[in-house]
Parts: sequence; C-alpha cells; structure tokens
Amino acid sequence: MKNKFILVTFSFLLFLSLFSVPSFSDASDELQLNGTILETATESTYIEIEDGVTQPIYSTEDAIVEELLVETSVDSDDSGELDLVSIQVMRPNTEEGIEVPVIFEMSPYRAGLDWSVPFFDVDVELNPVPHPGKGRGRGPNAEPATLGNLGNYYVPRGYAVILGESIGSGKSTGCATTGDYQEILGTKAVIDWLNGEARAFNSDGEEVSADWTTGNVGMVGASYNGTLPNGLATTGVEGLKTIVPIVAISSWYDYFRANGAVVAPGGYQGEDASVLAGFVTTRDDAEVCKDVLDQLVIDEDRVTGDYNEFWDDRNYLNDVKNIEASVLLAHGLNDWNVKTKQFAQWWEALEQHNVDRKLWLHQGGHGAPGGGWQQEQHRWFDYWLYGLENGMMDEDMVNIQREDRSWVEQENWPHVDTETTKLYLEAAGDGTGSLESRPVPNDPHHSQELIDDPQTRANDLVADPDSDHPNRLVYQTDVLAEDTHMSGTPEVSIRASIDEPVANLTALLVEYDESGNANIITRGWMDPQNIHSDERSISIVPDRDYTFEWDMQPHDYVFEAGNRIGVVLIASDYDYTLRPSGGTEISVVPTRSKVMLPIVGGKSAFQD
Repeated sequence: MKNKFILVTFSFLLFLSLFSVPSFSDASDELQLNGTILETATESTYIEIEDGVTQPIYSTEDAIVEELLVETSVDSDDSGELDLVSIQVMRPNTEEGIEVPVIFEMSPYRAGLDWSVPFFDVDVELNPVPHPGKGRGRGPNAEPATLGNLGNYYVPRGYAVILGESIGSGKSTGCATTGDYQEILGTKAVIDWLNGEARAFNSDGEEVSADWTTGNVGMVGASYNGTLPNGLATTGVEGLKTIVPIVAISSWYDYFRANGAVVAPGGYQGEDASVLAGFVTTRDDAEVCKDVLDQLVIDEDRVTGDYNEFWDDRNYLNDVKNIEASVLLAHGLNDWNVKTKQFAQWWEALEQHNVDRKLWLHQGGHGAPGGGWQQEQHRWFDYWLYGLENGMMDEDMVNIQREDRSWVEQENWPHVDTETTKLYLEAAGDGTGSLESRPVPNDPHHSQELIDDPQTRANDLVADPDSDHPNRLVYQTDVLAEDTHMSGTPEVSIRASIDEPVANLTALLVEYDESGNANIITRGWMDPQNIHSDERSISIVPDRDYTFEWDMQPHDYVFEAGNRIGVVLIASDYDYTLRPSGGTEISVVPTRSKVMLPIVGGKSAFQD
C-alpha cells in the first residue's frame, strides 16, 4: 500500500485528517506516518512512500531545467573578479509552495578533457638529495531518459538534481587547482546559494533564488566527483546533510605519492597534480590559466616526492573534525587508480570523530558497487534528506563483497577480530625464503641481493616463486591449513643496504596457488630517502644498513586453504614508480626483516 503525505496548509491538513492521512499543527512538529517518524519533514513537502522508499510520482517530461552561474568566494585565475561556477538545475514541476531537497554532483569532467596536455616522462633517473636533506615546506530510470542517470532516477522521486562544472572547466570561470581550497569553496558556493548565502544568475544576468528547496543537500560522485564532496564536508557548510563519495580521494598526496616515492595512478604513468589540472581546464580561454598550471608543476615537487605545504593544502584528513554531514562511502578493493589507502584512512578518521557513516567495499576496480548499491543509496538519501526512518542506521555499518561475489555484512572495518600478525623472513636459496610465524635466529651477516630492473613488470617478477631470480626476493608461508582472512593495512620492515644513494623500494603481497601461480593482492612503495617521514628526504649512505619501513595498500582478502602467502621484494615497479636506468643492488638481511599482516584471528592462522 502506498503511504502518501501531502503537506500544504494547516486548514487543508485538518480536512484531510478525516481521511486518515497524517497531519500536524505546525512545520516544527514531527510527522507520524504509520508508525514512522519523519524528523525533517516540513509542511511544504510532497512525496509518496512504498516499501519504505520514495516513489516516482513526478514526470521527467515537464521537469524544470535551469542553466545558471553561481558566484563563488574565490578568484582562482587572479582576474579581479570572483569565479563563477556553471550548474544545471533539474527539479520536479511541483505545485506552488512545495519544496524539495537536492542531490548535487560537482565535476571537473563534465565538459570533457584536454588530452593535449603532456604526461611527465617516467623513464628518468632518481634524484638523490644532498646532505642533510630538504626540510618541509609548508537502478531503473524513469522515462523518458532526458535528465541523465541522477536526474532520471531522483527527480521523479521528489528530489532536485544539480550538476555542476568545477572552476576552470566547461562554462565555469577560474582555473582548476586539483583539489585545494579554491575548488572546495567553488563547490561550497552552490550549497550556499541553495540556503540563501550566495548569488546565482541566469543567462540574462538576472539574479535567481532557490526558493523551491528545503535547503537539505546530499552530494554524490565517483573519483574526482566524489573527492570534492570529501573536501566540502570538512568545511562544515550549513545545509550539507550527507555525502556519498565513491572511489574518492581523501589526501591528494597519497594519490600521486607513496612514502616519499613519486607514484602514478594505475594506468596513468606520468600523471601528476599539474597534469590533471591541465586535463580539466576546459574553459574556452584556457590560456589564462597558464601561470596557475606552471606554478602547480613547481609546487607538486616531483624531485623529492616529499609531503609539503602544497600537499597539506589538499589533505582533507586535516579537517575531519569539522564534518557535520553523514558519509556513505564506497570503494573498489581492486582500485589501483584511487588506491585503497584513500578509503581506509578516511574511514578511520570518520570513526575517530564519530561521524555517522556506512561503508561498501566491492571486488571491482575504479567504479561503483553492484548488488544493491542503487537501493542503498536511495534509502540513504531518503533517510538523510527527507528524514524517512527506514532503519538505515540500525544495520551493520559495513557491506563487503567477497571473492566469490557474494555480499557479507560486518560490524566495522577492519574486521573487529583483526590482529596485527608478524611474519619473519628466513632465507633459503639465494633469492628465496620462508615467512615464519615465530622469530628466527638472528644472522645479521647473511644477506640476499636483488638488482633493480625497472623495465620488467611485477607480474613477471612474482612468477616461479621457488626459483632464484636476480631482480627479486620471494618469501612464502607454509601451505595454509585453512582460509585466512586479511583485513586492514599490511606493513613491511626491511633491514637493507643500497649501493647507490637513491632507489625505489617495492613490496608485493602475493597469493600462490598449489601450482605456484601468482596473484598480486596488494603492494606498497617507498623512497628510502624518506626513511624518517614523508615530509623530509635525507641523504642515505651507500652500502650502509638501514631499517626501511613502509605500508602497502589496505585490503580485505581471504587467502584460500591450500595456497601460500608470499612477500616479494623488488626495487622499481614498472607500472607505478619512476623507472631509472636500473642496476642498483639492494642487500636485504632477512633475519632482521619482517612483514606485519592484519589477520582475523591473529597468528593462530599460521600454526598447525
């Protein structure tokens, strides 16, 4: 049965109460709907509910569509005038006085990309820093399909949908700045306009108000489109009730760098913050942004790879304490573009600050989940923007798609029974060894060597794990007696010397089946000159032993019984790191090295 509520004037509500429809005395009262309390309902909303969700009652054919320019508070192109962001507003054609909440997606991609922008060359020598180093600087669509995916789905269900073009892109003015405060404030202006705190203009230059909205806004988007909501939420902007970031960035440093190493998003070797800004600067007179883009090249610092003020300005983790909105987070466990560290550190920070949140992790890569994701997102917006008490926040916080594509629910992530489990390296052949759950006898004078071969891909270097190979070291557990669940962030600690003042260090976590076939589960990278921190490179002395520690990308993975877990150490990673000429030798002391895995149940998983 459909539950309909029509909220107009009090006198009309009094009349309708005779026919068992909900009523209340004024706009501040809660709405009782067959035992359901709608905490944010107002006397000017009109929706229908069936099976606990809003239903498509409005037509897309007569939807109201407006093209507007919103005045921001920034002047990113230094023109002397405030930037304007272009938006398209699509909303249901309601009766006069009816107000609707807003689903908002801001994007720098809406006008396409400028693929003429060159990538950086990655076949280059690494840069040793001079002593003593450099200090830190600072579902189904409604018909007809005319409003796009978001508009076709949500406008009929009583939502307005706004699609925006980020500064520097499309019809917007300003310059793209790859996620700093200017792009965030450019996004914020749209929500401010919806709540009467900013101005918008039509094509005739006439000011336009948003008197049709409740002011409740939810943001949604994938990749860059999901990253802007992360940054915006940290401003605590009034009216933003929830965000739905999908495969989104929480810290731009971790998109283009890793532990001081210059790394690439998967599939985009040679990209960096300045390159991305150039791609999305698609305004007609893009040449006005040349100085801005040139400055990005300097500030991003591909020479040292250090974390500096440029990256700190693009680290949304700094301001999670300001978040007032709820967060429905989704990420692909096999996303090597926006890597899994982005969701893991964001989730942890949200938990530390008690932000209302849910998490979906799927087996895909750089995209949204399948399964019931559309229904979940719909229920989420109903809950946070219309106040529909649908039980959303009474469910487990985490949904994870397992390797067989089934979905399971978890109380939290990482799994609540996860324990950091140390596995110790022990040498066998010249380039092979074992991973032991108990400490091994110390033999500090026995080392194993690998030689950097930047032109050989990791998939080739992890093959044939029982044979010696000059360009890698491989260590394996015994055959697993039972399925072993890893949930969290693996880390490595390697005692090693390098015969040059600079190198790449890479660790690969691998599952080997009974035939020795390899599957790389996750990986991590380090510039050894950042031995003490991401913020400061120091010169290292060739052939001196150091302890290098770094993290791999977080994961949630079940290693199958009968297989082995392997850790493979290499230098350069062809698909991700810079690729010098090669030949650098790295000597590892296995008995003073270890890997730390987040294992559900701890070390008992490795003991008979």
